[in-house]
Amino acid sequence: MVIVDAHVHIWESRSGPSHHRADPLTADAIVREMDEAHIDRAINCPPIWDKRANAIAIEASRRYPDRLATTGFVELSPSPSQKTEEAIASWKQQPGMLGLRFVVLATETNAWFRSGQLDWIWAAAEKNQIPVALTAPGNLDIVFQVAKRFPALKLAVDHMGLGPFGTVPAVFDHISDLLALAALPNVSVKATAAPGYASDIYPFQSMHGYLHDIYSAFGPKRMFWGSDITRLNCSWSECASMFTHNLPWLSGEDLEEVMGKAVLRWLQWG
Repeated sequence: MVIVDAHVHIWESRSGPSHHRADPLTADAIVREMDEAHIDRAINCPPIWDKRANAIAIEASRRYPDRLATTGFVELSPSPSQKTEEAIASWKQQPGMLGLRFVVLATETNAWFRSGQLDWIWAAAEKNQIPVALTAPGNLDIVFQVAKRFPALKLAVDHMGLGPFGTVPAVFDHISDLLALAALPNVSVKATAAPGYASDIYPFQSMHGYLHDIYSAFGPKRMFWGSDITRLNCSWSECASMFTHNLPWLSGEDLEEVMGKAVLRWLQWG
């Protein structure tokens, strides 16, 4: 079984947020850790806290083309610049750049997202057939509207629609909004950082019921396993085996889809 982590961060600066580990995670270091945990490939989400993150991602993919690919970012703004439009049009020509990923957390970007001022980005991504991942907690209603307006745009919801903090059950107050997105065939969900939301220790059974609900709604071909390992208090192996050995309803071909095949297909990573 090929195991692909749908959500990791590679960076070099020391300006990361408090909920991630203090030490940067370089390309060499992450590949070593992947080898130790038997992770075959990983999708790098260049973190917005490192200004060089996209460039670091490109170099990482050049050095490890069979291990690391990227969903990078352009600057969010309420209107496009010629430079940004040209960058999106040629996005996939960059080594390892298979998609885009955006974080909608700040008050300003939330306002742009909710007002439709970021629609130019979704239109450009749809036109250029670039999958988009979104961290947009509290905005799943807008994600639904975007996915309906741009039906050829492949959208993935980061971290099951959750923010960086909180544990079950309170953190899943939005579960009905998340499951409603399953009705739209262009929407997938990244079941990433699941141990970080658990209220118990490994195998994190407090999360299992929610994962089953997500699996039942989206199916194995639109549900991607991943770790966001630099924010977790468990090992990479425990995060993976939570899915591979402790969810009795997930096995066989469906397990292979969730653990890697589905996200490889979504990103068209050979």
